[in-house]
Amino acid sequence: MSIATALARGHSAKSDLVREAVRSALDKAGLDYANAVLLFLSQHFAPDPQPALHEAARVAGCLQIDGCIGAGLFTEQDNCQGGPAAAAMVFGGDIQLRRCRAGDAPIFSLAAPGSLDLAWLETQSPRFGAVASDSDGQGPFKAWSGGRVQNEGRCDLAFDGVRLRVGLSQGARPLSRPQAVTEVNGNDVLAVGGYLALGSLASALPQINQEMDRMPLHLFMAGVTHGDPEHALEEGRYQMMPIVSASADTGSVTVPALLAPGDRLFWAVRQPQAAEQDMRAMLDRLGSDTLEAPAFGLFFPCLGRGPGFYGGEDRDIASILEHYPELPLIGFYGNGEIAPLNGTNRLLQYGAVLGLGYL
Repeated sequence: MSIATALARGHSAKSDLVREAVRSALDKAGLDYANAVLLFLSQHFAPDPQPALHEAARVAGCLQIDGCIGAGLFTEQDNCQGGPAAAAMVFGGDIQLRRCRAGDAPIFSLAAPGSLDLAWLETQSPRFGAVASDSDGQGPFKAWSGGRVQNEGRCDLAFDGVRLRVGLSQGARPLSRPQAVTEVNGNDVLAVGGYLALGSLASALPQINQEMDRMPLHLFMAGVTHGDPEHALEEGRYQMMPIVSASADTGSVTVPALLAPGDRLFWAVRQPQAAEQDMRAMLDRLGSDTLEAPAFGLFFPCLGRGPGFYGGEDRDIASILEHYPELPLIGFYGNGEIAPLNGTNRLLQYGAVLGLGYL
């Protein structure tokens, strides 16, 4: 095995945690040194992660140390939802992780929230990855590449020696079929299918049970389909977005996107059972045309998912490991998920992005 992970936790953000994580991962992989290390550190390292990066490079015997600050670090065997922690995945053999060059695809991207912009996101090459995070969304987010903190707050990476497949799970239960947006004003959707947008949403709610009928507005979402709307929901060709607000006076629903008349919109609700089903469907799609097992996985679910959303156990991770037992897996809960969707790179919320590497 030339790939392995390890997670170390402690009472303070010291380089000892990084040494333990990297050393344990090297031992599991049977490596004396690594070609590259993917290293995620908890928010406690955020003020100055550079000493930890130096220690990772020293222990791994390489300079290619890449990663960022993340909340809720995990591997296939362990997780840390709070407290100082370091999670490492080491790569050996013919596998290389490096800064991307023109023509690389897909690009593995990690970014701090303040470093995001459309010109970067909408590059022609498909991207996948996540936005750095902490428990309250206020921290000094950092990303690093080549063993150094990046001043621009992001890193773009590519793998050599592996083939990558990327899957996206948006994990909401549709409450209605897609209908045409018939009137908009900026971010305010005024009418859907010829009816006031809020009335259209309200008409979908009787489909859910009484307990869910008392759920707060932030758990309901709007979805926009891409391509032929007939089978868009079954095939995962849609983008979910939160509902920012709703106005009883105007009947409008505000969303964080500029829609146009003719766009096909449906209403949905965030629900654990639906999220788990969608995750399993995504895994089936990813492996539908191959019997080959992946060599590793990079997984980035939203901060709004995880054990708290699922009632104590992260069913997303459980589904991955049921599908691929003993898969080396690493990731964290992010402030946003980056994935290609309908030919365009998207910044998503409440989703989960999985990259599988094949030798």
